[in-house]
Amino acid sequence: MSERRPFAIYAITRHGISIAERLRRELPLADVFVSQKLDPAAIGALPLPLPMGPTLEQTFTAYDCHIFIISVGAVVRMIAPLLQNKKIDPAVVCVDDAAQFSICVLSGHVGRGNTFTDRVAEILDAQPVITTASDAIGTLTVDILGRGFGWVLDDADRNVTRGCAAVVNAASVIFVQETGEPHWWPLEKPLPPGVRYTTSIEDVDAAAHEILLIATDRELRELYPDHWQNAVIYRPKSLVLGIGCDRDIPYEVLERGVRSILTAQSLSSKSVKAIATVTKKSDEPALLKLSENYDWPMHIFTAEELDAVPGIENPSETVKRHVGTRGVSEPAALLAAGAAKLLVPKQIYTEPDVGRSMTMAIARIPFETRVAEAI
Repeated sequence: MSERRPFAIYAITRHGISIAERLRRELPLADVFVSQKLDPAAIGALPLPLPMGPTLEQTFTAYDCHIFIISVGAVVRMIAPLLQNKKIDPAVVCVDDAAQFSICVLSGHVGRGNTFTDRVAEILDAQPVITTASDAIGTLTVDILGRGFGWVLDDADRNVTRGCAAVVNAASVIFVQETGEPHWWPLEKPLPPGVRYTTSIEDVDAAAHEILLIATDRELRELYPDHWQNAVIYRPKSLVLGIGCDRDIPYEVLERGVRSILTAQSLSSKSVKAIATVTKKSDEPALLKLSENYDWPMHIFTAEELDAVPGIENPSETVKRHVGTRGVSEPAALLAAGAAKLLVPKQIYTEPDVGRSMTMAIARIPFETRVAEAI
């Protein structure tokens, strides 16, 4: 989660103050900075000493988006020494003194600058100016595809620039979707020129395309090395881990067990959406710490709810006697995922001399299927 505040607005003219007030009414969490020469206290703004450089050194990394009611050239000169890289730089939007244009200057995709630019333009009834090629021509935005659904890039540095170029230039691109929400591109809208779609990686000749875009929760590097080499890989939040464990299991053992089982099954931890267990384990310290450390919500079910779930592949009368249900990990995974069958049945993990063990089963969330287009 970002610890930044959402918006900082900067005004150094009287027209700019009027524009800043219009923006603040619609962006209530915004902080407004006004030149000290213009009595900022009168409108409840923060004082802005000029030149602005020292202030920007303090504020630049503290906000998601900076809105300057200042010329683009002046802003570029001021922020240039503060830039690091597109993964962490905040969005920068410039508005002219007549509020005719809202211009995206920095971090259009990763930093959501294009989205903020549109929002500012909507508030001011201004013309948005967006120059990133994929947005300008209305094609896929490779570096942030699926972000609204929680998808993340498996590796933000690998093949992404190539992928952006291939899509913008309408080269041969294949989107392989093994899992995840189907609305990454509007269902009613034809795919962009050059882009084809399939749900089966086995049908794809990796060498026949400029780039592969793959939405998967599987680790492909060893399974499909040729495809992996030429792919941008997205991780939808598609997996639910059902977990049972002995009381007072050490956190380190539980964490190693989770990672060991995921690795053995060639599944990515980046695609885990949640964990699930039984009420009796709702206060288990290791589970609570796992949930917090990985930002995986923990779903809790009663023994009765779990025992009634169909699809338990490895029922246990011993577990039934101790917990009140024939299984914990398997039905918990199924119930939390809304799935009818397991992706991975119950696996047991223990370590010598620890005296504690854990079980884990994995279910994949069922998503609506997008109609495949011919490759």
